[in-house]
Amino acid sequence: MDKLMDNRWFIKILALLLAVLLYSTVSNKENKLTVNVPSQSTSATIKDMPVNVYYDTENLVVSGIPNTVAITIKGPITHVQSTKALKNFEVYVDLTEAKIGKQKVKLKVKDLSDKLKATINPATVTVNVQEKITKEFKVEAEFNASQVEEGYSAGQPVVEPNKVKITGAKSVIDRIAFVKATLEEKSKLKETITKEAHVQVLDKDLNKLDAVVAPETVKVTIPIKNNSKTVPISIIKKGTPQDGITIDSIDLDVKEATIIGPEDILKQTENVRVEVDVSKITENTTLNLPVIISNGITKVTPQMVKATVLVKKEEEKTVSGIPLKIQGLSDSYIAEINDPANKIINLIVNGPSSMVDGLRPEDFNVYIDLSNLDEGSHEVDIHVDGPANVNWKPSKETAKITITKNA
Repeated sequence: MDKLMDNRWFIKILALLLAVLLYSTVSNKENKLTVNVPSQSTSATIKDMPVNVYYDTENLVVSGIPNTVAITIKGPITHVQSTKALKNFEVYVDLTEAKIGKQKVKLKVKDLSDKLKATINPATVTVNVQEKITKEFKVEAEFNASQVEEGYSAGQPVVEPNKVKITGAKSVIDRIAFVKATLEEKSKLKETITKEAHVQVLDKDLNKLDAVVAPETVKVTIPIKNNSKTVPISIIKKGTPQDGITIDSIDLDVKEATIIGPEDILKQTENVRVEVDVSKITENTTLNLPVIISNGITKVTPQMVKATVLVKKEEEKTVSGIPLKIQGLSDSYIAEINDPANKIINLIVNGPSSMVDGLRPEDFNVYIDLSNLDEGSHEVDIHVDGPANVNWKPSKETAKITITKNA
C-alpha cells in the first residue's frame, strides 16, 4: 500500500473514482427531491372591475357603458389568487371606430395571463355614441325662502357669472330646461349673503342631466332687507258711557308696536289700534285687548296689550235762575222776550261730582242770538256756554221774541 500511495497515477485514478462516486450520489438525491405535482384549477369572481372606454373624447359622447362589471377568472389556483388580488389586467370597450348612434359592443379583456380564462358579465352592452356639443345657458339662483328671518324680505338674487357653458351629448343639451344654482344655507337669513353654489342641469321634470358645466360653481348673492316698522298704538273708544259714568282716562302698558309686512303696506301704515268698549265700563278696570292691524300687515308685536281705564261717576244737579241774555241785536231794534216770560232758564247739569258740586248760575252764559233778524215775531234757539267736562240740558230749547224798531 505504501508503494501504491507513492505512485502518482494511482492517486489520480483513485481521485477520479471518488469524484464519480460523489457526483452519482448527489445527482440521485436531487432526483429524489423533485416531484412533478399536477396543478389545481379554481375560479374567482371580481364584482367591481372598472371598465375603460376608448373613443374620440374631443368630439363624441358615449353613454350606456357600465362603470364596473363582474368578471369570473378560471385557471391555476396560484394565478387566480394573484390576479384577483392585484387586478393587473384591464376590461375595456373599444369605440375608436364606432359610428354615431346606438350599437351593441363587446367588452374585452387585455393584459390577462394566458393561463387564465375570463367570463365578463355582462359580456355585451348597448351604447349610444352621440355628437358632443357645447352651449351657453343663463343660470337662475334658487334658495329656500323659509330661511329668511321673520321681519325681513329677500330681493332679486344676483348670480356671478350669470352664464355657464354646458357640454354634453346633443340629445342631453336639447333636454335642458333649467340651469340652477341652489344656495344651501341652514341658518336664518337677516342680512345680505354671498356664497358659492353648485350649478345643476335639469330637464323639465327636474331630473338631473349628465353634462359638463363650466364653471361648476358660481357666486350667488341674496340681498336681505328689513321689513318691519315701529308705530304708535292708538286708542279707539267704542260705544257710549252709561248714565252717570265719565271715562276719565285710558292708559296702555305698551305705547308702540312693531309691525311686519310688504314694504308698500308699511309705508302706508302710520299706526295700529286697540278698541275699548266704554259702554260696558262702570268702574276702574284693566282690560286685555288685541292689537288690531290693517289688511296686508302679516304680524304685530305685541299682539295683546293691557288697557287701564279710570272712570269718574257723574253727579246730576239743577242750576236755577240763569238769566236769558240777548246778543247780536242791532241798535235800531228792540227785542222783547215773550217766552219764557220770566226770562229765566234752569239747567240740568251732570258730570264729575268734583265739578258739579260748586257750579253756580254765574258759571253759565245763556243767550239768544238775534243777528240778522228783522221786525216781527221769531222763535230762536237758546245757546249755553259753560265749564268744560260737564254736560247740561236747558229747561227750554227755544225762546219766542218780538222785535220792534227802536223809537
